[in-house]
Amino acid sequence: MDKLNLRRELNAARASLSPEQLRANAIKVRETLLEQPWVQMAGLVACYWSTGVEPDTHGLVFALWKHGATVILPVLLEDNDLDWAVYDGPDTLAPGRFGIMEPVDTRRGVDAIRTAALVIVPALAVDRRTGVRLGRGGGSYDRALARVGPNVPTVALLHDGELIEGIPTEAHDQRVRYAMTPEGLTSLM
Repeated sequence: MDKLNLRRELNAARASLSPEQLRANAIKVRETLLEQPWVQMAGLVACYWSTGVEPDTHGLVFALWKHGATVILPVLLEDNDLDWAVYDGPDTLAPGRFGIMEPVDTRRGVDAIRTAALVIVPALAVDRRTGVRLGRGGGSYDRALARVGPNVPTVALLHDGELIEGIPTEAHDQRVRYAMTPEGLTSLM
């Protein structure tokens, strides 16, 4: 299946999830991720502010921040690359491009992700054999992940059934080291 049709199929499956399922999934993902020692020790975490039926990150971002991590969230640039700014609580967000909530703090530049000790990214699916993530198709996170060091934990948040085999890949597609679903954390490397 090509990427376009795979995205359609995955988005349709996500749209069928009830608000109760989405809330339960978010709690399971947050609790499991926060139990990991390498998450607890991460001083600088790059994450994202979820929208729609993406695996919810609002509680995760807040919990990381409350536990003392510096959390940077993306700011979508005109060329679809990602700048980064610090999250300093729920009142420090404002709608950006496409209505996606972004921090209002000073932008740190596209290379700020290089200093993160943990990177949490969105994905529609991840290939369980290769670790390649399937995003929305804009290439923003592929560019950002290309800047992350090889030993930094990179985690894609997924719903159940989105860790699959056979995602078509292109040269620019980036791998993640872990996939986090409500069923648990899967190491991909």
